[in-house]
Amino acid sequence: MELLDHLALGFQVALTLDNLIYCFAGVVLGTLIGVLPGIGPVATISMLLPFTFHLAPTSALIMLAGIYYGAQYGGSTSAILVNLPGEASSVVTCLDGYAMARNGRAGHALAIAAIGSFVAGCIATLILAAAAPPLAELAFRFGAAEYFSLMVLGLVAAVVLAQGSLLKAVAMIALGVLLGLVGMDTTTGDQRFTFGLPELSDGIGFVVVAMGLFGFAGIIANFDAPEGREILTRTIGRLLPSWKELRQASGAIVRGTGIGSVLGVLPGGGAMLASFASYMLEKRIAKDPSRFGKGAIEGVAGPESANNAGAQTSFIPMLTLGLPTNPVMALMVGAMMIQGIQPGPQVMTSQPELFWGMIASMWVGNLMLVLLNLPLVGLWVKLLSVRYSILYPAILLFSVVGVYSLNSSVLEVFLAAAFGLFGYLLLRLGCEPAPLLLGLVLGPMLEDNFRRALTIARGDPLVFVTRPISAGLLLAAALLLLAVVAPNIRKAREQAFKE
Repeated sequence: MELLDHLALGFQVALTLDNLIYCFAGVVLGTLIGVLPGIGPVATISMLLPFTFHLAPTSALIMLAGIYYGAQYGGSTSAILVNLPGEASSVVTCLDGYAMARNGRAGHALAIAAIGSFVAGCIATLILAAAAPPLAELAFRFGAAEYFSLMVLGLVAAVVLAQGSLLKAVAMIALGVLLGLVGMDTTTGDQRFTFGLPELSDGIGFVVVAMGLFGFAGIIANFDAPEGREILTRTIGRLLPSWKELRQASGAIVRGTGIGSVLGVLPGGGAMLASFASYMLEKRIAKDPSRFGKGAIEGVAGPESANNAGAQTSFIPMLTLGLPTNPVMALMVGAMMIQGIQPGPQVMTSQPELFWGMIASMWVGNLMLVLLNLPLVGLWVKLLSVRYSILYPAILLFSVVGVYSLNSSVLEVFLAAAFGLFGYLLLRLGCEPAPLLLGLVLGPMLEDNFRRALTIARGDPLVFVTRPISAGLLLAAALLLLAVVAPNIRKAREQAFKE
C-alpha cells in the first residue's frame, strides 16, 4: 500500500507539463542518438550536463534518464536496417535483426524490438520501484567502513566486467582514482597536484573528463569510420508481426527481461552485458540453434528486452546507494552533484518528489517511445543517410559551448580537448575509458570514507573486516577478483574482446 502511495506521488510529479516536456525531449533525443551510429548516450549526456545546471533537478534527471533508455530503443533501428549498432548494447541485435531485414522482414524485427523493449522497460521499472525502498533501508545501516567497502566492490566489478586486458582495466581504474585526487584536500586544505593553477583547486571537472573521453575522442575516432552504408529501406514491409512470431518472441522477451533486470543491478553490468547474456541463452535453449544468425526472431526479442531492462534496473544502486554501475550512471551521479544533491539513500526521504517522480517518468517515457518509434521509422531511416562529416562540426561546437558555459573557463576547454586526444589514444591502444570515469567518480568518495572510518576507529584498520557488512562486501570483491585472475577465465575474456 505504501508503494502505491509513493507511485501516486511519482506520477503526480512526472505528469506535470514541464516534466512531460523534458521526458519527451529526453526520449526523442535518446532515440535519435541511438539511431545515429558514432554518438551514443555517454557522449550525449556528457554534452548536456552543463546545460542541466539551469533546470530543476527533477526535470534534469528525467530528461537524462530518458536519453539513456531511449538510446536502447534507437540503437536497434540502425542495427536492423544498416547492420551498424547505434548503441553498444545493440551489437547483438545486428546478428539476426539485419538478417531479418535482408529476408524482407525488417518491419517485423523493428516491431518486435519495440514491443520487447516496452514490456521489459515497464517490468524493470516496477522492479526498480519495489526494490528501491528495502535497499535504501539497508543502506541507512551503512557507516563509513561499509561505504568504503561498497566502493571497493564497485571498482573491482568494473575491472572484472570491463572488456579486454585485465591489466589495462586496472590501470584505467587507478588512473581515474588518481585524477580524482587533484585539487584541495578536504581534510587538511592542502593543494594536491594542481601545479599552481588556481582553476584546479576544486579538482578536474567531471564534465571536462567525460566530454573529452567520450565526446571529443568519439569525434576523432569516427574520422576513421567508413561513410558508406547500405540502408534496407525498401524491405521494411508491414510492421505488425504474425501471431506465430509473437508466440516465438514472447518467451524470449520474458527471459530477456529477467536477465536484464538482474544484470543491470550489478556493478559494471548493465545493458550491454545483459544483451549478450540473453542472446547466448536463447541460442543455447533453442530447438534449432542453426536458425540464429539467419533471422531468428528470438535473437532480436531477447537481447532488445534485456538491454532495456538492464538500462532501467541500473538505476537501483545509483539511486539507493549512490553507487554508479556503468559510465551513464556515473554521469547521472555527476548530474545530481551539479544540482547540489548527494546521491545515496537519503534522497528517497529528503527528496521523495525527485526520487519517485524519476521512477514514474520511466513508465511515461517507455509509453512515449513505443508510440513514437514505429510511426517515425521513415524519419529515422532518412537520418541514417546523413554523413558524419556533416554532423561532427555541430557536435564539436555544442561540446565546446557546454564545457565553457559551466565555469566560463578557457582552461577547461583545453583540458577537455587534451582528454579527447588522450581518449583517442586509449582507444587505439585497446584500453576501455569507461573504468577511468568510474574511478574518477568513486575515487574521492573512496578516500573520504576510508579516512572517516579510520578516524572513527581511532586508526584501527581492522574496522573494515570486523564490521559484518563491510567484511561481506570486501569478501565479495576478493572473490570476484580471484575469479577473473584465473588463467582460463582471463584468456577467454581477452579472446572475446579481440573477436
